[in-house]
Amino acid sequence: MRAEHAPVYGAVLGYACDLVAGDPRRGHPVAAFGRAAAAVERRLWHDHRAYGALHTALCAGGAAAAGGVLARAVRRSPAASAALAAAATWSVLGGTSLGREARAVGAALAAGDLGAARARLPHLCGRDPQALDERQIARAVVESVAENTSDAVVGALVWGALAGVPGLAGFRAVNTLDAMVGHKSPRYARFGWAAARLDDVAGFPGSRLTAALAVLAGPDPRGAWRVLRRDAGRHPSPNAGPVEAAFAGALGVRVGGTLAYGGRVEHRPVLGEGNRPVGTGDIERAVRLSQRVGALALVVCAGARLAWRAVGHRREGTERDQLT
Repeated sequence: MRAEHAPVYGAVLGYACDLVAGDPRRGHPVAAFGRAAAAVERRLWHDHRAYGALHTALCAGGAAAAGGVLARAVRRSPAASAALAAAATWSVLGGTSLGREARAVGAALAAGDLGAARARLPHLCGRDPQALDERQIARAVVESVAENTSDAVVGALVWGALAGVPGLAGFRAVNTLDAMVGHKSPRYARFGWAAARLDDVAGFPGSRLTAALAVLAGPDPRGAWRVLRRDAGRHPSPNAGPVEAAFAGALGVRVGGTLAYGGRVEHRPVLGEGNRPVGTGDIERAVRLSQRVGALALVVCAGARLAWRAVGHRREGTERDQLT
């Protein structure tokens, strides 16, 4: 195994581990990071953007730096480098767990057990389940599958291809911080501003690739492209908008509308207007689309990294020839 190919082999192996086993059951590094970030928050919290920016820099920067130290420690061993990349990729990916949770809610809805579906929904998203009926729960699941395909799968693969283990660790740290402090509650409106903005930046390439692959992999590429072009900019999130619009168009459904988050109500524009409302059966269709998008993203990211390394080797060879 060539040393420069180790991250690619590691990414493929890590993706396979997530596909077979899902998230690690115990000692999950993301959970450990969350506990550490919460401890830092308890010491730093002030209702001020500067303190939030410091919190984000320490936590996200520390995670990326730790990944860099580990990668540097094993750089002389291709096997160890591949193993580290595999472990990091497995730790930050969440595609299998995403599909499992979505299907659990879908199964409860299909069985007519609205109470079980409401109890399971918080495992997938932060909405108030008690305020939702069957169709609203199904819509919430499809929207969460779309958004988390970008956040928990494609975005991580993109940053792994761009920056290796430090990129994987840094991206997941930023995404976790956004989930912890990036929402617009009274406590985090200022303190979480930096985490939310950094997450927008970090999520930009992954969300665009997710949307493009959803158009290509979906059952209705023309419909997906039409809704993506027309509706993506209506969403308040610059990254969730393209992804949810592409999924809505690909599946032929409409998403968006009124959402409730623990007493806070948001009225979002409808994406895919003119399509039918989301039904319980669309949950399985969304999960399958998410799986296809994730697999295609792995191929794209691995291929891009290999191609970039090949170009680099060709340039080095040309420079050596010119010097001799």
